[in-house]
Amino acid sequence: QVQLAESGGGLVQAGGSLRLSCAASGSIFSINAMGWYRQAPGKQRELVAVISTGGSTKYADSVKGRFTISRDNAKNTVYLQMNSLKPEDTAVYYCAAANSLAVVAGTPHYWGQGTQVTVSS
Repeated sequence: QVQLAESGGGLVQAGGSLRLSCAASGSIFSINAMGWYRQAPGKQRELVAVISTGGSTKYADSVKGRFTISRDNAKNTVYLQMNSLKPEDTAVYYCAAANSLAVVAGTPHYWGQGTQVTVSS
């Protein structure tokens, strides 16, 4: 099993920045890709950004140019730097992990508990 622990959510004004972190522990040898999803009230969970061990990335169109995903393989940690935040970015952000980029971008094997990000206008 793999455990994912998120941190870094909070309340920020529009135009501000936040950085989310997610540390993986447990059977991490099976993890080759990690990423972030989000779910706003009344909406479906959606992919935000994912990254492979080798550094390949995929972003949602809505966050391209504003969010950056990165990964520290030595620490088994993935980060999401969020800049120029908008009220529509308000959601619970979930860390996800899987054995490949394709899987983490579709049906991740593992999920974190989620961290709330609220952007005020």
